[in-house]
Amino acid sequence: MHGRARCRHFPHGKAPVTTRGATPTGGRGPHGDSLACMTMHPIRIIGDPVLRTPCAPVTSFDAELRALVADLMDTLLGAEGRAGVAAPQIGVSARVFVFDADGHRGHLVNPTLELSEEQQGGDEGCLSIPELYFPTPRAMHATAHGFNQYGEPLTVTASGFLARALQHETDHLDGKLYVDTLRGQTRREALREIRATPWSRARR
Repeated sequence: MHGRARCRHFPHGKAPVTTRGATPTGGRGPHGDSLACMTMHPIRIIGDPVLRTPCAPVTSFDAELRALVADLMDTLLGAEGRAGVAAPQIGVSARVFVFDADGHRGHLVNPTLELSEEQQGGDEGCLSIPELYFPTPRAMHATAHGFNQYGEPLTVTASGFLARALQHETDHLDGKLYVDTLRGQTRREALREIRATPWSRARR
């Protein structure tokens, strides 16, 4: 997820967030953002089949999973303005994503979501649909249940932009993109703008 529009979702400051269980922080080094051995991956673009394939649950919490979390975090932190990266966006079909939104950074494995009925508006963007942003309704509050990279239970409760990011990244794990949630004229305009982009024309 691209974080450009976060000010629209949070004009009055950071969302409240509660993290219960083991620490969700991923990446290499004590703060998850060491530059010493970063492994950044290119982001897969809409049209790549991996983005439309529901991911299988993670069953082995091993060194391979920890390497994936580290690579995802390196990819997330390797460019300014990124709010989240899911495993299929780097070509890996696994139910894992990382996030860095409103000052809260971490990862979730095999997440499930509980969503509020209250909604929020605002633009949303995606690294897999570069440079385009469209108004996308989302639940205002979200509680994500999952695991950290060591298999320890983890719960993240969030509102506003962080809640949006959790929903956006979980959609990726189900083979969905945020434009799939758009309706009516907004959806038609989004698809028209996507078809008009140089990267979309190059893939035809």
